[in-house]
Amino acid sequence: MAEFSIIDQYFNRQSYTDVTLGIGDDSALITPPVNQQLVICADTLVAGRHFPLDTSAHAIGWKSVAVNLSDIAAMGAKPHSILLALSLPTIDHEWLEGFSQGIYDCCNQFGVALIGGDTTQGPHLTITVTAMGWIESGQAVLRSGAKVGDYVCVSGQVGDAAYGLQHLGHPLQKRLDYPTPRCQLGQQLKGLASSMIDISDGLAQDLGHILKASKVGARLLLEKLPIDSTLEEIPEQQRWQYALAGGDDYELCFTITPQNYEKLLQKQLDIKITMIGEIVEQTQLTFEHLGSDYPLQIHGYQHFA
Repeated sequence: MAEFSIIDQYFNRQSYTDVTLGIGDDSALITPPVNQQLVICADTLVAGRHFPLDTSAHAIGWKSVAVNLSDIAAMGAKPHSILLALSLPTIDHEWLEGFSQGIYDCCNQFGVALIGGDTTQGPHLTITVTAMGWIESGQAVLRSGAKVGDYVCVSGQVGDAAYGLQHLGHPLQKRLDYPTPRCQLGQQLKGLASSMIDISDGLAQDLGHILKASKVGARLLLEKLPIDSTLEEIPEQQRWQYALAGGDDYELCFTITPQNYEKLLQKQLDIKITMIGEIVEQTQLTFEHLGSDYPLQIHGYQHFA
């Protein structure tokens, strides 16, 4: 089966309305909205590295899109469209049907169009998605804006996906296979959050990127971490490892002034927000539990471990 036949059969659903030219030519054409900046990111998923080999094709398709939309959300931007580059060892029509449906199900839920890409044969299943979005000029929420006295907050729960990975078949595996990009929340935080990042490699490691960019430190209250009741039942040290270092949460971690935090709580939010700590002067991340220092050695996901 030729490359273009695969594209026509599985990846050419013309459902978008504001793309000047989509799939079918050498490149896609998009007309930028007035006074908007383009936000663009890319992620690669490799079979056996970023998802278990027996993960369903539909879940792989969904996650390939979702992890990129999470990066767009972390800038406060509105997602618009994606490009898909797919390397396949063999042509498996049942797999392609499920995978493409997962792609489109995620795109449709978040108002995103698949507008182009590339398909080729390779030794390993490899998926690269490039996502694009728009934000008003100068309004992007960066990692470098955290200030001493800001609250540190996180959306949803942390540690679910990591627990699901280690306990395949548990209900929390769904959080691993089908992460939810916080697109609406990201846009609601625009103009309120002082810095933001999405949690892909573990809360502690990703928060560390904010601290480094902002030249500040943070103190986290372990008892405030929003975790599933399943994690409440395991030993503390293991619990914190899942919550702080597990990765694949794709929740938003952000800093915000106390005043803006109160404003945020007045909005109609689609996900729970938890204040888990505070930005401090010392340029390091420390932990507290029930009012006492709690030393922890935390290491997030390492891409070249």
